Amino acid sequence: MAERTSTGLLTMMLEPTPAVAMTLPAEVREKLAELELELSEGDITQKGYEKKRGKLLAPYIPQIQGVDPSLQIDNRIQASSQAVLPGSKHNKSRAANTRDERFRSDLHTEAVQAALAKYKERKMPMPSKRRSVLVQSSVEACTPPDTSSASEDEGSLRRQGRLATSTPYQGHGHPAVEHWFNRVIQGSSTSSSASSTSSHPGGRSVTTTNTTAHAALNANAAATALADLMAHTQLDNHSAPPDVTGLSERSSLHAERPQVASVRSVSRGYNHHTSVMETADGVPVNSRVSSKIQQLLNTLKRPKRPPLREFFVDDFEELLDVQEPDPNQPKPEGQQMSPLEGDHLGMVNKWPPSLPAALQRWGTTQPKSPCLTALDNVGKPVYTLTYGKLWTRSQKLAYTLLNKLSTRNEPLLMPGDRVALVFPNNDPVMFMVAFYGCLLAELVPVPIEVPLTRKDAGSQQIGFLLGSCGVTLALTTDACQKGLPKAQTGEVATFKGWPRLLWFVTDGKHVVKPPKDWHPPLREASNDIAYIEYKTSKEGSTMGITVSHSAMLAHCHALTQACGYAEAETITNVLDFKREAGLWHGVLTSVMNRMHVISIPYSLMKVNPLSWIQKVHTYKARVAVVKSRDMHWSLLAQRDQRDMSLSSLRMLIVADGANPWSISSCDAFLNVFQARGLRPEVICPCASSSEAMTVAIRRPPEMGVPPPGKAVLSMGGLSHSVIRVDTEEKLSVLTVQDVGQVMPGAVVCVVRVEGTPYVCQTDEVGEICVSSGSTGVAYYGLPGMTKNVFETIPVISSGVPISDRPFTRTSLLGFVGPDSLVFVVGKMDGLMVVSGRRHNADDVVATALAVEPMKFVYRGRIAVFSVSVLHDERIVVVAEQRPDASEEDSFQWMSRVLQAIDSIHQVGVYCLALVPANTLPKAPLGGIHISETKQRFLEGALHPCNVLMCPHTCVTNLPKPRQKQPEVGPASMIVGNLVAGKRIAQACGRDVAQLEDNDQFLYIQDVLQWRAQATPDHPLFLVLNAKGTVASTASCLQLHKRAERVAAALMGRLNTGDHVALVYPPGIDLIATFYGCLYAGCVPVTVRPPHPQNLATTLPTVKMIVEVSKSVCILTTQAIMKLLKSKEAAAAVDIKSWPMVLDTDDLPRKKSPQMYKPPTPEMLAYLDFSVSTTGILAGVKMSHAATSALCRSIKLQCELYPSRQIAICLDPYCGLGFALWCLCSVYSGHQSILVPPLELESNASLWLAAVSQYKVRVTFCSYSVMEMCTKGLGSQTEALRLRNVNLSCVRTCMVVAEERPRIALTQSFSKIFKDLGLSPRAVSTTFGCRVNVAICLQGTAGPDPTTVYVDMRALRHDRVRLVERGSPHSLPLMESGKILPGVKVIIANTETKGPLGDSHLGEIWVSSPHNATGYYTVYGEEALHADHFNTKLSFGDTQTVWARTGYLGFLRRTELTDASGERHDALYVVGSLDETLELRGMRYHPIDIETSVIRSHKSIAECAVFTWTNLLVVVVELEGSEQEALDLVALVTNVVLEEHYLIVGVVVVVDPGVIPINSRGEKQRMHLRDGFLADQLDPIYVAYNM
Repeated sequence: MAERTSTGLLTMMLEPTPAVAMTLPAEVREKLAELELELSEGDITQKGYEKKRGKLLAPYIPQIQGVDPSLQIDNRIQASSQAVLPGSKHNKSRAANTRDERFRSDLHTEAVQAALAKYKERKMPMPSKRRSVLVQSSVEACTPPDTSSASEDEGSLRRQGRLATSTPYQGHGHPAVEHWFNRVIQGSSTSSSASSTSSHPGGRSVTTTNTTAHAALNANAAATALADLMAHTQLDNHSAPPDVTGLSERSSLHAERPQVASVRSVSRGYNHHTSVMETADGVPVNSRVSSKIQQLLNTLKRPKRPPLREFFVDDFEELLDVQEPDPNQPKPEGQQMSPLEGDHLGMVNKWPPSLPAALQRWGTTQPKSPCLTALDNVGKPVYTLTYGKLWTRSQKLAYTLLNKLSTRNEPLLMPGDRVALVFPNNDPVMFMVAFYGCLLAELVPVPIEVPLTRKDAGSQQIGFLLGSCGVTLALTTDACQKGLPKAQTGEVATFKGWPRLLWFVTDGKHVVKPPKDWHPPLREASNDIAYIEYKTSKEGSTMGITVSHSAMLAHCHALTQACGYAEAETITNVLDFKREAGLWHGVLTSVMNRMHVISIPYSLMKVNPLSWIQKVHTYKARVAVVKSRDMHWSLLAQRDQRDMSLSSLRMLIVADGANPWSISSCDAFLNVFQARGLRPEVICPCASSSEAMTVAIRRPPEMGVPPPGKAVLSMGGLSHSVIRVDTEEKLSVLTVQDVGQVMPGAVVCVVRVEGTPYVCQTDEVGEICVSSGSTGVAYYGLPGMTKNVFETIPVISSGVPISDRPFTRTSLLGFVGPDSLVFVVGKMDGLMVVSGRRHNADDVVATALAVEPMKFVYRGRIAVFSVSVLHDERIVVVAEQRPDASEEDSFQWMSRVLQAIDSIHQVGVYCLALVPANTLPKAPLGGIHISETKQRFLEGALHPCNVLMCPHTCVTNLPKPRQKQPEVGPASMIVGNLVAGKRIAQACGRDVAQLEDNDQFLYIQDVLQWRAQATPDHPLFLVLNAKGTVASTASCLQLHKRAERVAAALMGRLNTGDHVALVYPPGIDLIATFYGCLYAGCVPVTVRPPHPQNLATTLPTVKMIVEVSKSVCILTTQAIMKLLKSKEAAAAVDIKSWPMVLDTDDLPRKKSPQMYKPPTPEMLAYLDFSVSTTGILAGVKMSHAATSALCRSIKLQCELYPSRQIAICLDPYCGLGFALWCLCSVYSGHQSILVPPLELESNASLWLAAVSQYKVRVTFCSYSVMEMCTKGLGSQTEALRLRNVNLSCVRTCMVVAEERPRIALTQSFSKIFKDLGLSPRAVSTTFGCRVNVAICLQGTAGPDPTTVYVDMRALRHDRVRLVERGSPHSLPLMESGKILPGVKVIIANTETKGPLGDSHLGEIWVSSPHNATGYYTVYGEEALHADHFNTKLSFGDTQTVWARTGYLGFLRRTELTDASGERHDALYVVGSLDETLELRGMRYHPIDIETSVIRSHKSIAECAVFTWTNLLVVVVELEGSEQEALDLVALVTNVVLEEHYLIVGVVVVVDPGVIPINSRGEKQRMHLRDGFLADQLDPIYVAYNM
């Protein structure tokens, strides 16, 4: 797109004069109209359309203002760089898309255009997606969805033309093309209020051209720009939504910013125009602030210091920002409204006492009179039901139902029982017979939709309704019954959630003639239930509304009077005859007045949208009942309208006239059809709801009513429920038409929506309530809800009820205007309350549709709803995307929709998702099932193909970022603790006991020599292979002999003090060569061998350790030696630069001349290299003294003696794992059963089987091993028991870790293996780190590890607040084992380095004889210096030398007692300081955010988070189909907002196994971050949250 800049061409073009406009011949206009229709219906592609259109217009184009045709063609292509034309009267948006026109209100289109012009096409980073995800797998995706239908509430969406024009000539050349066609769109001149001239005096066109010279930035720059922008937005953007008015130009590309590594496919420039200002403390924020306030802020640059809280008081509560109401918001000023009464319900002398009585009267006196004509799918009349037939057939059915259906001689049905009516939409005759049959039999019909599949959207809810109504019988037609899904038995399948039903076919052969003496009981209309109409609520639950016989009769009476129905009139009905207006006019009131109904099925309308007009013409119908969608469709099919006349109509009832957007359909329809005899005053919008039935209807002209009204209301005012007729900005206005007067016999008032139903003031919008005898009575079986809705008592401000009659809430929002006309501006179902302002879902849909819809999304397949996230409603827009729309186009459209909604409604959209064609759940008659869509969105089952989340702009109630308090000095800290009665947090392990027999040895190699003499045959090691058999063993003497051979081989070749890398698989060789190096005076460095299948990533680490440790020689096996020098290795590293490599497989049996004796125990014994979780390779120096001290501490803690056996399933290369493998057995003499963790991959039960077989009391493992066991053996405990695996011998099973204990994992491990005898008290964790590999270790004595619950929010502020288990925001922390003998621990403040009190969070410092003596070298971060190993407190005990662990934690004195009788101090590790994320001034631990994310969707296998220039990046591994990838974006964003008050900046969805982990099973988040920045993750999807 970068090279297509839109020229000033559009601005240069002048408006053609009307004369030129007429130059297109009529047939060309006709053909163009056909093309438009084909395109809008999805019958031809955009390309085909443009080609054919170009051909048609080619001969005429040069005549139009003589612009070079090539330019026009060129400019037409620019989908993404359209000019935005706030058109004037003669500058209508393009005639293409007439299909959008039913959503038009000129002003609105213009508003959207103007709004977008303001944004100057701001760029957003485009999400990147793996190609495979783009290929839609579903077959349906290729068929265009039911474009015909917009949401069930068709009108819902009336409005808007095309947003941006594609071809210059079309954009401006209004009358040039399809002159009358355009008139349709223009909206009638009568609606001058909605015509565009009013906003631009003089009618000149105001044209803004957008140049989209895409800054062709490389990905780095774009990424930097994004990050940069976010850095500014994130800090304080919660103060207010971004400014949409004066956007200060600020490109967010800073030259001096270091380039970040490129991020995949952020190929767009990002010059987000944000108005950046600074708050008092110099933080740039993004907000809507006037210059006055700005000046004020600048004068307050030096704020007063906040009063200092007592730092030892933990009374903190994190408060969400509460939106302060805007003091300037409009408030209602009118008087309180008085109830509005309808006309008196007239008395008619021959009025029948009930509806069945009316049927009997017409059936016997006028049997030949036509009642209902049914049409087939091509519009041919198939059958006309006469009143005589209706009467006799209903009688037959009534008799059959009451007398011929029985179970065990009991009649199946009794009067008053509910019966389901399941009839397809194209069979009104059978439905009518069944409905009246039930009424005659005094049964209660419950009409429902035909369930098509076992899991239709919402069908479960219908099942719930049938169940609660106690329905046991369903009536249906033969054809319908054959089409229902069947079970194996051939019976109709039971649908999900449905009760067991008996299906009865009502066709002729199944019903019997009643005997002569049987007559149906005809009683006067009573308050018994006549029928139940279903209705689906906003949440998706289905309720049954009961209508009594008397209400049904009264409603027919009121409709007859209001509409002036006369006997034998003809009426055409396009609506669903099962419910609402279709039922009231087409089935009930028609029979009351012996009218003839022509029923037009939905399936016919889809094939021929003109059918209803043709039928009005053919049958000279006096009344037509339609929805605005039907008027709109007929406009599209104008080519067939030659000889039709609508002059017979006296009433065109628009059933959804209450929808604000119906006005444009009415105007457009009138415009075209006035020429065909349609009188303007015939159009009668009405307002109704399932609960209150018809509320108001515009009367036909002959009744002498006031003229219809229109109101142009300010959207801003409406969002505060206030009516303001004129607005300054002219952009966000809503034009509504009246829905006529209140029904006869009814009283109407308007009440406040929330809380007590106070009557509204005259200029206030509220919920319309009706009191009359013709409303529904109750929700069946729901007394509580019934009371709220059907028995509301409106009160005046003093609290006095306005009437003693109860009112019914209609769920319509509106007001009463001049001339007592009722106006409706929305429905309760579509109401979204965001930050205290109300928005209507339909309005938002209409705005979205005003943005260039036809190219990328299907009309009428857009759902808007709100979800609750972080204590406020958030708006979600979901649309179906056309299969041929490109990523780029869709993204462009999405970003423009966001801007338009933001500008016009002043509300941010939280999430905009596009789903593949045909995948949104459908409502029964087309349209979208909104509640089901919302449900799928929240469950992560929507499977979108494009998502744009904008939490940064619309989440404005985050807690204020934490301002760092001035630090309290260390001295006052101690005083504070004394005052508060808290002790300083420090603890130590037992004293190291008196020397034992082998404790006189200062050097571990001396111990081995002593054991080789004293107990030569004592077995020390036993290594198991994957089969569980012993692979190798070593006794004291064997080990000593093998070590001697190694020493002999080294002594001639190396000098003492040389560093030697040992690259061995786990086994005896590794241990023997380690001691061989000590015998020869060399310093061993154990290195994990490279993985032969993954040399590219594992070999460089080996090379790095060898180089960094300055090893002069590598000892290894022959196999690994070959590998190090292989061709494959050469591809990964420079193999020529390896130092000398020796293989130790076949060493000669030589004895070394003499052993090397180190001069002092402080000499270096070995180097321990490990990669920390932050990705830093650090080697620590272990002296001989520290090595012996470490062994002694572990020996005491675990009570290790030569008679003991312990099992170890750990990697032997670093940390405590290395010490347990190579050092402890030699020191303490116990036997170690060694299980290499790698072997568990082929045999998961290896370790536990060994523990059981050798009856081991003490065992060690890593988290990865524990996870392998829980995942791999979770379902196999029964099989293991049969193999006699018994774990009751285990006293302690310790997980070796350098992180916060993973409670969930240890608990599930304990639970799973409890069945095999594992004691729940056995499992515990250890804690060590680089400066000291073993600080805590549970051991065999001492109290069990304790668990506390802390408040996660306090933790973010570096405070510990203990809470009860299960309280909100609680986080369980388990003690990390007991502190080892000889180890002292203190908690220090990270900044002041002063000591902290009990239960305060700080850095864990440790002092012990087995601390490492320093880093050998740190690779990757030179900042880790000596102060890690020798640091002192700044106050208090300033003498002791401590080592800083780099971990945050706290000490807490418990009620338990140690072996020594002292109270036990528990150490809780919270997490590594290097890993913490500083966001919004608070400290977050990645694991907490990750835990929340993993819980949010079943397909998230693993998750890791890190920050990137102030943005929180969440990487999730998707375990499932790639279709689910985009579902995760919204769920991840929601959960992190809800639980952590953080906005996720980037969501990256990757394949399982992408998140790197180290040998201890810890996530390597920094490696992941580097991979992300270097674009090496091959993500399935990357979403950038705006």
